[in-house]
Amino acid sequence: MTPHVGIGTYGERARWGPWDRLAALLPMSYPEAVAAAGGVPVLLPPLPGIEQAVSRLDALVLSGGGDIDPAVYGADPHPLTDRVYPARDQAERALLATALAARIPVLAICRGLQIVNVSHGGTLRQHLPEDVGHHGHGSAAGTYGSHQVRIAADSVLGGILGPAGADGQVRAVVPTSHHQAIGQLGPGLIATAWADDGTIEAVEPDPAVSGRTGFLIAVQWHPEAGDDPRLFEALIGAALQARG
Repeated sequence: MTPHVGIGTYGERARWGPWDRLAALLPMSYPEAVAAAGGVPVLLPPLPGIEQAVSRLDALVLSGGGDIDPAVYGADPHPLTDRVYPARDQAERALLATALAARIPVLAICRGLQIVNVSHGGTLRQHLPEDVGHHGHGSAAGTYGSHQVRIAADSVLGGILGPAGADGQVRAVVPTSHHQAIGQLGPGLIATAWADDGTIEAVEPDPAVSGRTGFLIAVQWHPEAGDDPRLFEALIGAALQARG
């Protein structure tokens, strides 16, 4: 059977036709990327108990969106922390925990990476431009920017997005749109990609930690908005392998 891939959706107000209501939203680029890689996308609304759906899934994608409630990682909100929806935080943390416990492959994107980090006890930098002195990680409203990342060649991510160049480094230019990023890295995770300014751009489980989970790759960029399908193909491949 074709792998069924759950994708966490936004829970935000939206307008369509004459309606202006709370909706479960997701840019079509996410299910399109899953389908193009060979999976069946299954949209998961941010509701209590949604983690029970994991038992019927072969893989999970945690998508982008608004900011995580700083209370999750013990911080006060920054004035520019925006679009905070605690119900979504709770639903996606439960989805992640359930998927990892069941060794369901996970690809976490942008906000999804931040969910992974805070769920492992890490923190976030709430307004990155103040820390790095530029707006290169963001973009004009409604668009994606781009920047280069350096990827650890010996990581799972490096194996997917390699090969390394003559300098022994794996490099990629990635679509980007975010104003927050990892602060303190959560225990049990290792950084596997960095922007030129040192911002952590990807994490995966630390192989030295006992009880390591299965396939988990979390990236700060937006692969669903680019033209490189390899991360989604790797997720589908991991789902097929896990199924045996």
